[in-house]
Amino acid sequence: MRLKKLIFVGVFLLVGYHAPAQRNVKGYNLLGINGGITSFDIRTDDLITRSKVGFTAGFATRGAFRNNFDLIYGINFISSKIAIEGKDPMDSNPQEIEYTVQGVQINFLGSYNIISKHISLEFGPVFNINGKMKLDSDRLEDYILTGYNSVSAKDIEDISKFDVRLAGGFTAGLENFRLSAQYQYGITNTLGRLNDKELEKDDFKGNSSTLILSAIIYF
Repeated sequence: MRLKKLIFVGVFLLVGYHAPAQRNVKGYNLLGINGGITSFDIRTDDLITRSKVGFTAGFATRGAFRNNFDLIYGINFISSKIAIEGKDPMDSNPQEIEYTVQGVQINFLGSYNIISKHISLEFGPVFNINGKMKLDSDRLEDYILTGYNSVSAKDIEDISKFDVRLAGGFTAGLENFRLSAQYQYGITNTLGRLNDKELEKDDFKGNSSTLILSAIIYF
């Protein structure tokens, strides 16, 4: 419910920002919807991970700011997937254990227009709020993660709920339709909450790494 409420508040703020900004006849202001795929990973020396494909969808406003710069405000729902290596306690063969992380992103990006309304570079902070890194199959919850004697797949579900990320990428297309490629790197410790648990390791460290390919329609 908290994610749904956050999405509702974000959409309300975006629409509220968009309406008065349209009165700026010297510039432009566009409200858009977007959707795409994600490739999520955690950069860490403490787990053997593999990125998996998820999806994202949301809303954004793009408005002229000054000279060749635009400002972008957005909120997105994101469902990320990742695989972590582990094994059945009764079997020595390693296998991928898949998890899903669902959350909401709020971004405040600057955009430098290489060709106005067509090609731009975008950069800025992203604030990510997510739930647990939930196992896709409860059958694997007692699997032991590679490199450990007692850390199970279910032990690492409770990752950090808040992640500050730095984003950079580009968009290309028409005024009302663009394709986007963006990379996000988390500067907070995604695995930090694991250090509060009584596991055989107490200094987990990892940073989120996300590639997003999406399409945006502006109105």
